[in-house]
Amino acid sequence: MDEERFNISLRRLLKQFGVTAQREVEKAVQAGLASGGLTGREAFQARIHMVIEGLPADVLVEGPIELA
Repeated sequence: MDEERFNISLRRLLKQFGVTAQREVEKAVQAGLASGGLTGREAFQARIHMVIEGLPADVLVEGPIELA
């Protein structure tokens, strides 16, 4: 295994996911604030579930997203 290549490709995937997920969450929050569905003081529990085809282990990460 080429550890450097593996590390770079994994980091690239995680960066792409992070940027995309952040944009989508920001859009959803802005839409909720604009529609009046959110007050801007909420806290949400987030769950990220990563499935890697061909590997037996899934990755689950949970944590809060706080607006205020």
